[in-house]
Amino acid sequence: MTNSETSDSGETGDSGDARDWEERVAAAWAELDAYADDPAAFRARIAELAAERAEDEPVALFEQGAAHDSTGEPEQAVRLYRRALDGGLTGLRRRRAVIQLASSLRNLGRPDQSVELLTEERAVPADRLDADETALSAAVDAFLALALADTGREREAAALALGALAPLLPRYNRSLAHYAKDLLKTPQGS
Repeated sequence: MTNSETSDSGETGDSGDARDWEERVAAAWAELDAYADDPAAFRARIAELAAERAEDEPVALFEQGAAHDSTGEPEQAVRLYRRALDGGLTGLRRRRAVIQLASSLRNLGRPDQSVELLTEERAVPADRLDADETALSAAVDAFLALALADTGREREAAALALGALAPLLPRYNRSLAHYAKDLLKTPQGS
């Protein structure tokens, strides 16, 4: 699904140590494609970095979950994402964990759970999110649209996707936003 390309410095302890750890985690993620033939080696690399932290540290659990997710092991990713969230994961990683957990659940054939998680996440007030809230809000909408489509709610999915896209367009944004709302007014199958 998604990887851990952006760090949330300061979530892992002493600022100097945290910064060094974050840089090493980011470096590992930058090399993910080099592990295409040996995904277990990538998971081991992230596990080594996570082992430098407390056993149940939410950030370390999230990174391990993301490693499993990005290398085709969604079941293990779900378990680790849930532990990270239950452990109090904060900041951008918290929102990313919800998105990635929902995506993994969808990939495992549980789109209803994905819809529930992402619908709740859409309701998180913007003032509770970090600076990259806009980009992550669009990601929430995109993955929610996929889950909605998997549950047979294609018109709602299209409306959500178009609504998320509308503000990004240099032209036609008002028209596209209007059409997205109209999709919700017209019954499915009409």
